[in-house]
Amino acid sequence: MSQMPQPTALSRCPSCEEPLDAADRFCGACGYDLSTAAAPPQDHPTIAMNGTSPDLPPAAPSVDWPRPRQTGSTDTPAPVHRAADIPGTDSGGSELPHPEHPEHPGHPQGDPAAVRPAGAKRPAGQPSGVRFDRPSEPDEYPLAPPADGPDREVPADPRTGDLPVPAAGAKLCVACRAGQVDTDGYCENCGHAQPRERDHMEQELGAVAAVSDRGLRHHRNEDAFAVSSTALPDGSPAVVAIVCDGVSSATRPDEASLAASHAANESLLAALPLGTHPQQAMHEAIVAASEAVNALAGPSTAEGEHAPHVNAPACTIVGALVTPSLLIVGWVGDSRVYWVPVDRTSTPARLTEDDSWAAQMVAAGLMNEAEAYADERAHAITGWLGADAYELEPHTVSFKPDRPGVVVVCTDGLWNYAETAEEMAEAVPLDAAERPLHSARVLVGHALDGGGHDNVTVAVLPFPAPSQGAGSA
Repeated sequence: MSQMPQPTALSRCPSCEEPLDAADRFCGACGYDLSTAAAPPQDHPTIAMNGTSPDLPPAAPSVDWPRPRQTGSTDTPAPVHRAADIPGTDSGGSELPHPEHPEHPGHPQGDPAAVRPAGAKRPAGQPSGVRFDRPSEPDEYPLAPPADGPDREVPADPRTGDLPVPAAGAKLCVACRAGQVDTDGYCENCGHAQPRERDHMEQELGAVAAVSDRGLRHHRNEDAFAVSSTALPDGSPAVVAIVCDGVSSATRPDEASLAASHAANESLLAALPLGTHPQQAMHEAIVAASEAVNALAGPSTAEGEHAPHVNAPACTIVGALVTPSLLIVGWVGDSRVYWVPVDRTSTPARLTEDDSWAAQMVAAGLMNEAEAYADERAHAITGWLGADAYELEPHTVSFKPDRPGVVVVCTDGLWNYAETAEEMAEAVPLDAAERPLHSARVLVGHALDGGGHDNVTVAVLPFPAPSQGAGSA
């Protein structure tokens, strides 16, 4: 009985390299008899223990491997394909020239570099691999004119070149710069809400400056101001500042404050040059402001004497008038005027009394000032301008300061953060008389740093009124 061939330990077929199992006797792919294959030698790795390498066995003679058969002939190497040999079209759809065509860059007749005599040098500055221009043929790709040439076409600035021009009286969106702004303050193209003009306002004349800001909590600015200067009949200057605070619980408070500030300012500018006493002129200005706010109310509001269900436009008002010798103050509501001497060793003062629940409690002796203003009802006003207001009682006071100083006219958006005269004087910069606009900005910043819970408006007037302030504005 013949002995069966023993399984081989080969892992791959010596003929076709097919993977094998340990029990295979024949290759499943090519049928090679695995019993005739010599088993691989056992692996005995050599490990050097003393740091030296053991003697290696003599190297086996190199095998002279036959060269692989080439396509087409045993003597000719396989052809090499280049990208230029593949037909195609250029970006314009035209057929690319064939390598055998004289116009092809690689053709000897089309590339002067290809026929350059041996040893010939390239022109100075000409890198290797770059084609020489053909002087006898027109350039297929003409060079662009120099950057500073007369024929250079300057591209339009993308920031402004293609912006549409809005129609007369229309506003362009600050976000997309393409759509027009509708009457509600939104872009008709992208819907972006536009910043309101009254969110932050500043104005400076020679002897007065004012700043108004929306604050950090309100969605719009309901304050308004007006500043101006004129001359009295004797030629001496008179400087005016009017500040109004819209009542947020009323209808259209922003319109009420704007109308009141403009009406009061115009009334003063009309009366003072005619010789009207400044205090009388301030009283008439407040009455004119009240009439302007009343005119904003609807017919139903004007008909009813006191209708709690009617919510007419309303605001408060405070004004200051400075001449070379007089300081006139007038108000209705809880906006205030402060006096801050240039000499800070002198005592500052608050020149107005609030038309508010807290002030009434203090005046009646029912609470001290700290207790009254700590109450949640403290800022409920008892006097305002509007068709639904009770009897109008303008307050006017005349002062004759004996030293120079600055007059601070402000809404409660500021004095909530500097309530006492001493606190206000500490917030006013030392150079306020020389830099009223800077001082107004500092005071608005003081309120915003404190929380900015309300609209903030402040005007700063140096006293006495400087002579250069004369002339209407």
